[in-house]
Amino acid sequence: MSKRAADFAPNRKDLNPIEVASRDEISALQLRRMKWSLKHAYENVAHYRKAFDAAGAHPDDLKDLSDLRKFPLTSKDDLRANYPYGMFAVPMDKIVRIHASSGTTGKPTVVGYTRLDIRTWADVCARSIYASGGRAGMKIHNAYGYGLFTGGLGVHYGAEKLGCVTIPVSGGMTERQVRLIADFAPDIITVTPSYMLAILDEFRAQGVDPRSCSLKIGIFGAEPWTNAMRAEIEDAFDMHAVDIYGLSEVMGPGVANECVETKDGLHIWEDHFYPEVIDPATGDVLPEGERGELVFTSLTKEAMPVIRYRTRDLTRLLPGTARTMRRMEKITGRSDDMMIVRGVNVFPTQIEELILRDERLSPHFVIELKREERLDTMTVKVEARPGADDASRAASSKDLAHQIKALIGVSAVVETTAPGAIERSLGKAKRIVDLRGKN
Repeated sequence: MSKRAADFAPNRKDLNPIEVASRDEISALQLRRMKWSLKHAYENVAHYRKAFDAAGAHPDDLKDLSDLRKFPLTSKDDLRANYPYGMFAVPMDKIVRIHASSGTTGKPTVVGYTRLDIRTWADVCARSIYASGGRAGMKIHNAYGYGLFTGGLGVHYGAEKLGCVTIPVSGGMTERQVRLIADFAPDIITVTPSYMLAILDEFRAQGVDPRSCSLKIGIFGAEPWTNAMRAEIEDAFDMHAVDIYGLSEVMGPGVANECVETKDGLHIWEDHFYPEVIDPATGDVLPEGERGELVFTSLTKEAMPVIRYRTRDLTRLLPGTARTMRRMEKITGRSDDMMIVRGVNVFPTQIEELILRDERLSPHFVIELKREERLDTMTVKVEARPGADDASRAASSKDLAHQIKALIGVSAVVETTAPGAIERSLGKAKRIVDLRGKN
């Protein structure tokens, strides 16, 4: 790669002092803020008051950070049960913004922000862009969706806070995305990784070499993606691909971010978000370094505090490196994305890694689940690279099926299709089509 990560490494004097503070300083700040957040939630949100009382926990019981495990977990179902505004902790005249999830699997989850919340969100997004290598004066092509989805506006406010030149393109109109990248010459692109692959396809369809474009850094999030996909994007564009993490219920993008100089996991902005990792089956807190489900408690949110919110994302916590704040390992999948096929746990990212090992296959794929004669079946439909003939496609199907069986432990039918046959996503990729309840 011609663009060296060291060229984007931060000047430590430009960092927020809390990013490189001692662990004792960070823990003391977290404890003070957590006491406030628990009290704020208990006194102003009926759901939390009822849940805390049922668990026999009171905000005054928090004497140490480890005492947080005494308090009940919060789920997306709790938010949906209090739709739309039941989880708000301030009156509506203090709310300045409302966002919501897509609600594709039920009622959307609704989140609110006070003016202070918006400033905090801009701060952590600016911090994330800076960690990615962004600097004042750089142009950012923001292809995250604007609207109720938190991605577009979260990055937008962070970019402006940092002093970047923000180009609010939003998602869709892929042909136009490529034209604007060529015309406006942005330094950074922010987008979901799966849609970046669609943009890559369009570069090639237009006969434009993506390595010749102006992009130096891509900040990708909103869905799990593998290091193999990182390598695919970095090689195609000759740029750095950095992971950003967030979810609307906790804040939006900017909860955690990789540092471009290390790319060794996402540093969590622990002055605002307290992480735990739990056993997804029992809810027990796991020791640092063990993989499980990520849980967050907000420390500074006014409008809608969240206490021990179950993200469903699977990861583990690690010590800090480029920053003092702890890291979370790149998300390997979601507990609600896990497929159980004939008793075997399968994640889409496992399939993605195997696909990207094969130079004959593209990163565009979908997994179809069916039930035939009371047995589950899995079909992986994946595109061949351009130029592949029938013999090559047949051989790659056979090889991928073998790899899935050998390394994941489940049989799969693999169909290698012509380029362009898999529907492209304009946002988060839909990798699983589960038809088991429909046949």
